[in-house]
Amino acid sequence: MAPARLLPALYLVSAVAAVAILAPVLPTLAGAGPGYLLYRDAVSTPRTHVTDTTLGIGGLPPRAVPQDWFVAMASSVVDGGVVVVAILLASLVFAGVGYGRLASRLVPGSGRAGAVAAALVAIWNPYVAERLLQGHWSLLAGYAALGWILVAAMELRDRPDLTRFAQLGGLLAAAGLTPTGSVLAGLVLAAALIGRPVGARATAIAAALWPASTAPWTLTAVISDAATTSNPAGVEAFGLRPEPGLGPVGTVLSLGGIWNADAVPSSRTIWWAAVATLCLLIVVSAGVVFLWRRRASLDPLVRALGLLSAAVAVLLVLSTFGPGQWVLEAAVEHVPGAGLFRDTQKFAALLVPGVAVAVAAAVTAAGRRVPSGFALAAVTLLVVAPLPDLAWGVGGSVRSVGYPEDWATVAELVPADQGAVALWPADTVRQYAFADEVSLDPAARMLRAPVIESGELSVDGEVVDAPSERAAAVAAVLESGGSPAELAALGVGWVLVENDSPPALLAEEGRLVHDGEDLRLYRIDAHADRSADGSDRALAIGAHLVWAALLAAGIVGAVAATARAPRRTSR
Repeated sequence: MAPARLLPALYLVSAVAAVAILAPVLPTLAGAGPGYLLYRDAVSTPRTHVTDTTLGIGGLPPRAVPQDWFVAMASSVVDGGVVVVAILLASLVFAGVGYGRLASRLVPGSGRAGAVAAALVAIWNPYVAERLLQGHWSLLAGYAALGWILVAAMELRDRPDLTRFAQLGGLLAAAGLTPTGSVLAGLVLAAALIGRPVGARATAIAAALWPASTAPWTLTAVISDAATTSNPAGVEAFGLRPEPGLGPVGTVLSLGGIWNADAVPSSRTIWWAAVATLCLLIVVSAGVVFLWRRRASLDPLVRALGLLSAAVAVLLVLSTFGPGQWVLEAAVEHVPGAGLFRDTQKFAALLVPGVAVAVAAAVTAAGRRVPSGFALAAVTLLVVAPLPDLAWGVGGSVRSVGYPEDWATVAELVPADQGAVALWPADTVRQYAFADEVSLDPAARMLRAPVIESGELSVDGEVVDAPSERAAAVAAVLESGGSPAELAALGVGWVLVENDSPPALLAEEGRLVHDGEDLRLYRIDAHADRSADGSDRALAIGAHLVWAALLAAGIVGAVAATARAPRRTSR
């Protein structure tokens, strides 16, 4: 089908599905109601600032770069809450369109009905629901880019020009909003280039774009003081969690299995999860059979995606027990950067391209016996209906909040150049009265000064991430009374107290500069300078600028490709 007829349908259906999911937070875009995400890992603030923390050169691994830097730059122009919700909405819309375009390219005769079915299954599935509940809005941006990356790689074979490479680089940068997104993008790009060769020169250029898109987190991981290996206990804590009645195999095939049982839709916690999985497998199996019978005439990328899906599914299942788990534990403990793979369920995203193509094929097969609209409706019922609580913010769980006035006051009082901010209590997991769920502390994103974050993470009472050396030292001082002199020696210029019990010495000897209903702020004078080295900061900023240049070039390339498309169509 001509893009002129297909794309409007994909954008419309994807937008409707995305709005149905994100409806509770969309008033933020119009400036109506509270406008900030604050639950689990999702934290948005009115303004994020460029600090050592947001650049990834503090004492913690650079897990949120270039995400935090990008939001910091964007929120200097637009409210940060609007920025995050807009990215989240765009991610779901572009996920549907990207996987729909991919299916239309790879499934002969899929038409609009097949592409729309692929778009729907890419948006409405347990992976999206669980990552949304966990607050992984930036990972969903990477997820959304995968289908587009595969199509861009396909187009290199037909037209390996500057515009196509610019588009591919921009897509890799978009996927690389988080380190995990970068890894997912690199894997699908490798599958595309190996499974559907585009020539040695084009392959070399395309392959070189990927490390450039990872510069913010790879470079900062090298120059920061953070540990590059992890506690092997994290593999079991963050590994794929079998869901009721499904076991590891059924959970993987259903695209579910996030480690956090609290980040699961209600419909996935009961026997209904097995029904939903059976429905999805019926549709996917029908599509696989259709594609298998026509394998000789299919694009080579279909086979590559099938092999990728099979390999990922097997590895995910093996990672849940025995030797597979032991190997992953050893890698996480001894191989720098391998900790990215401990949250194994994130990599179920690599199954989605294959699932989307199979669903489109199922609609195409059914359309040979019944009208295509009926086939689409039947497949939609089997894929979407089993997960009804994805609608309305996953059953109302995803909604925005407003910050008490104290937070704006403190943000104004703390400058960028008068020492780091220590937090009390010293951990960074909070349960605020104005928010509905536990969340990370927003101070690191809201304040202009670097915030000393603990980084300690416990799952079911076991510490899987130890605090950084400096954070542990600051916590020890605070827990022993909060001596201002000892805090000053550690580079602390401010202490933000978020409860009614400030450390005794701090309350006695510290200078209280704000005493509000929710927050107290103490000034620590004569603090040591413990900020990052200037050369490290310059390298980190340079890496982020390389990433931003790729993203900007991709946007320019997409505009250029769109501008010349009508001329090709008219001939």
